[in-house]
Amino acid sequence: MKFGPRPPEEAAGCILAHKTRLADRTLKKGHILTERDCTDLAAAGQTRVVVASLEPGDIGEDEAAERLALAAKGQGLEEDTAFTGRVNLYAATGGVLVVDPDAVTAANRIDPAITFATLANHSRVAGGRMVATAKIISFAVAGDLVETAAKALRGAVRVAAFKQHKVGLVATELPHVKAATLDKTRRVLEDRLRPSGSSVIAEKRVPHAQEAVAGAMAELVREGADFLILFGASAIVDRHDVLPAALDCAGGQVRHLGMPVDPGNLLMLGVLDGVPVLGAPGCARSPKENGFDWVLDRLLAGVDVGPDDITAMGVGGLLMEIASRPQPRETGSQSRKSKIAAIVLAAGKSSRMGGSNKLLAELEGKPLVRHVAEAATGAGLAQVVLVTGHLADAVGGTVFDLALEVAHNPDFADGMAASIRTGMNALSADTDAVIILLGDMPRIDAGILQRLIAAYRENDAGLIVTATADGKRGNPVLWDSRFFEALTSLSGDVGARHIIADNAGFVREVEIGEAARLDLDTPEALRRAGGTLPRHFG
Repeated sequence: MKFGPRPPEEAAGCILAHKTRLADRTLKKGHILTERDCTDLAAAGQTRVVVASLEPGDIGEDEAAERLALAAKGQGLEEDTAFTGRVNLYAATGGVLVVDPDAVTAANRIDPAITFATLANHSRVAGGRMVATAKIISFAVAGDLVETAAKALRGAVRVAAFKQHKVGLVATELPHVKAATLDKTRRVLEDRLRPSGSSVIAEKRVPHAQEAVAGAMAELVREGADFLILFGASAIVDRHDVLPAALDCAGGQVRHLGMPVDPGNLLMLGVLDGVPVLGAPGCARSPKENGFDWVLDRLLAGVDVGPDDITAMGVGGLLMEIASRPQPRETGSQSRKSKIAAIVLAAGKSSRMGGSNKLLAELEGKPLVRHVAEAATGAGLAQVVLVTGHLADAVGGTVFDLALEVAHNPDFADGMAASIRTGMNALSADTDAVIILLGDMPRIDAGILQRLIAAYRENDAGLIVTATADGKRGNPVLWDSRFFEALTSLSGDVGARHIIADNAGFVREVEIGEAARLDLDTPEALRRAGGTLPRHFG
């Protein structure tokens, strides 16, 4: 492929490299220039136009991406239609993604224009989720390189579909373990089993003793269980502890004890009469992801897990802290709490406003978004990031004179999560905490933000600080850096509420009144608040 500038008179049939506006139309990137296009470009005064032209043996970006995706596509996958040099692969059913990492790496090393990316190997996926993407960087690529990459990728990605299992649950009892704890443990386990269609067919609650556990396992196998899960009232701390000794006593085999995943270190993997046996670590009583999930999902999908698989889980095995964990890994990390930033989300399309961008609506003589931006820049923060999207220039223009950074989110139509990710990626690496604000909350002022900061600094356990109105949680929310990874990994338009729910022990509330839940999403709500619709539409 040849790439570079040409006179318009010599560009007919070439691929336009950059979007170009003419008086009566816009020529998009990737457009194949016609004779008329070239004539109009020359008439508009353009002496050069950057184009790409294919050489013999080249394959266009769409066809090349399709070849790669179809080559990589294994069982349980579906592909979409090629577009701008990209073809995505989707899970046809719920299960576990299985990737050949060596094949993917080999394909990606053939030529910089050829790329293939997947979710993490052995990720749990739901039907319809995108799991891999083939993307050609340039407008075309040599056919022999595509063929070499396709051979490398052959069958490199598949989804092992979940299979229904009849699970037998053994829960041991000691005086300190409450029945309510065992009840919750079962509910959490049932939630984990639901995506696979598996269910607990019976539960045996027995004393925390070798013989009792061995007897319970044997009974469950006789009752038809094809999968056993053991929850001990006390964690497994040795190969000869109660649960592994009970498996020995029942005639089973301990295949592996322990795993380099935290939380999840104290897991036991075994087998009894051909039935998989999992000794659950204590963290598996929580719904938060831990090492137990990694092994359970694979087994439910029929993907064998052995000692070598478990011992290879250390890279990436340091997972986010669980709030209920009695001994957090980190201590003393709250001593500084000094560098606090803010992200103002101002990228949305205001779909309920009837065509107007609510952030440009005026209230008390200035746009809504400027109220929030002034609050953030006046609160003494180390950094303020304004995330723009829809009508970015107009929104950014309302705050051009403020001491903040603007980060544009090109994927603003995907929902709030994309804007949060954009803002998080713009933060300084040494940020201790961030306040996430919505751009349409004009009653939030600098004093409110300083109250959130004070609550954060005053309590080492307060890693999430949320504003409330009459006891109901709202916005803004302050997040400690422990949660930055989770915020950066959000998807869709649901925000971060589930992170708060999963970490209730780390949440502190600050009552600020109506300002925390003021909703100006409709023209009526805006008028009631004394505002006026903006002149900008789109």
